[in-house]
Order: sequence, then structure tokens, then C-alpha cells
Amino acid sequence: MVFCARPLIKEDSIRGLIMNAERIYWLALNKVKGIGAVRFRALLDAFGSAQNAWQADSQALREAGLNQIVIDHLLQVRQELNLTHITADLEERQINVLTWEDSAYPRRLRELDQSPPVLYVRGDLLPEDEWAVAVVGTRRVTAYGRQVAEELGAFLAQNGITLVSGLARGVDIISHQAALNAGGRSIAVMAHGLDQVYPAEHRHVAEEIATRGALVSDYALGTPPDSTNFPPRNRIISGLSLAVVIIEAGKESGALITAGFAAEQGREVFALPGNIYAPQSKGCNLLIQRGAHPLLHFEELLEALNLEMMGEHKVARVALPADATEAKLFGLLGVEPLHVNEIGALAELPIEQVSSTLALMELKGLVRQVGGMNYVAARELHGEYSTDSKG
Repeated sequence: MVFCARPLIKEDSIRGLIMNAERIYWLALNKVKGIGAVRFRALLDAFGSAQNAWQADSQALREAGLNQIVIDHLLQVRQELNLTHITADLEERQINVLTWEDSAYPRRLRELDQSPPVLYVRGDLLPEDEWAVAVVGTRRVTAYGRQVAEELGAFLAQNGITLVSGLARGVDIISHQAALNAGGRSIAVMAHGLDQVYPAEHRHVAEEIATRGALVSDYALGTPPDSTNFPPRNRIISGLSLAVVIIEAGKESGALITAGFAAEQGREVFALPGNIYAPQSKGCNLLIQRGAHPLLHFEELLEALNLEMMGEHKVARVALPADATEAKLFGLLGVEPLHVNEIGALAELPIEQVSSTLALMELKGLVRQVGGMNYVAARELHGEYSTDSKG
């Protein structure tokens, strides 16, 4: 099934985004079993590019730190893979690709240790998706859990907050649908390639998410929904979000894995308290005992995350430079990242003034921090504003 999704970056064609040679090798390496974030980074450090790593011989790969099992996997994929087919499949399904090298790669995810080197996206990831909350929980949801998931999904949508979940049965699909029904945005993080939907009965919701949000995965096309894929993908659910809300979870629930990732990533964790005898509430009650916020009122979630002023935040994002300092810094930035110290030197301004001004400009959506105190201009504004400012 092919979804009619809009381009992720409107000024770039899908072909222009994915067809350059280096990006193809990122996609190829991402298909090799055993090459995750740590090994991917080691290969880039050792060889300087994904293309060089892909074409390296066994000895060089071994010296770069790969063990023989991973080397054998790489050599097998290299022998079997038709690189042209990778890009053709992505174009046919209107799936975009983001790598660590792309300024549009989600900022919150980029800042994590071991963020996925490659993200496959069907639909739109928008700047306002930085204000996102994950809602996850049991597949065997009770009437109580269903009511809370529905009301919370609608509440988040009504407050301009993107809902992130995993499209699974139970809490996930209920909260996705509630956010969409309320006119909000939703992101579904998949544990398989985006050429399929699991479970199959959620295809219609997946299609709606693709047109009013995004389907996201770090798994290459063709990857099946194997049970081992689900726990690792949960780190992306929490990584994209400001907080994770657990609505009903057993003591062995996968939702608790998401809560664990959230805690490691410095995200807030909320859990719905429940009946001490109910199996679906044992995990949530345990999380609360260990320090998670009890979800008693939805407004407390906004207060804890400082999201009560969402309307003002969104108005600020569409503003243009408000004074000469902002205009000067904005004029120095483009699509290539610049470190804050370099920006200060070029602007001939004190670093404290540059840092505080950039922080305000980031809130307005004028600039984006892409990790390590490096900044780029917002792609959707830079061309128009820089042209006008020269007139």
C-alpha cells in the first residue's frame, strides 16, 4: 500500500534528498545486521565517509573495529544489494530519509547518545513536533485505560502538542486515533520497514497519520516486525518526546522499557495510577513507587513540561528577527552548521550575548541547534528573509 504523503522538506524533491551518492551508502550500511549507531560512527571516523566504509576490504573493516560476524554480514549484503533498487523503492513509496548529516534530523533525537544514523519518514516532521508527548501502554487495555487514553489524546491535540506512540493494539492505537479525531498531529514509530504496517488492521490509521503527521522508523524497507525490533524502537518514541505517559502496563510490559529509555534520556515519566490488584496497573504503580509522576490531572502534565503557553510558543516560531542583533546572527547562518563560538567571532559580539540571542531565536523558529552548540538557519525562512534583507 502506498500512502499519499507530503514531502518532509517542501523545497527539496524526494529525488534530490535521497539520490546523492553518499546518502545511498548510508542506506546500504543501514541494511547490515550488527551495524548500529556505535559501529556506524566508528566506520565514519575510520573511513571518512559511508561510501569508503561500504567499499572497504575485510582487513580495513577489522581494523575499524568490526568483528568477523558483522564483516561477513556486510560482505553478503554488499554482494546481494542493488543500490539503485534502494532509492527506487523509497521514491515509489514516497518515503524520505534523514541522516545525522541533515539539519532536518529531529533535534531532540540527535542530542541523544546512540541516536539512529538513518531515519525513514513517511509524511511530515514539522518544527512544532519538538513539543511532543509519548503515550504508550498495554495492548490489553481496560475500560478505564481506554477512557484516559482517549481523553489524553484529545487533550494533547487541543493544546497543540504532538502525540507520539507505536501504533500497537490497545493504548497506542486508541491515543493515536483520539489525537487525530481532535484535529491534532501524531507520530507513529514503527518497529519494521515502512513498506508495511503492523498490525495490518491499523492501516487506515497509519494512512491518516502519514497525511497528518509522520510514520517513522530506523529499520530499512523489507525489515519484518520481528519481536526483537520492538524494544529498541522504544528509545525513538521517548527520544522524540518531552515526556512519556504510561497508561496501564503490566510488570513485564514493553511500555516499561519505554519508561526506562525516557529516564535515561532525561525525559519526564508519568504513570496512570490504578487498582493495586489489576494486572494492567502493576507496572504503572511500580513506576510511581520508583519516582514517576502520578497522572492525576492532565493540566499537571503541561505544568511539569512548561507547556501552558503553547499558543504563544507557536506565534513566536513564525516571527522574523526582531532587532539588529538577531538580524546579524541570522544573516550569518545558512544550511551549514556553525558553532556558537564561530558565530560570535564572525558577529564580533560577546559570546554571552550571542548565546542568549540564539536561544531566543531558536524558540522563535528562526534557527535550529543541531547538536554540540552548532546552529543552522531555519530552512523555511532563510531564503526569503536573506533575499529581502539585501534589498
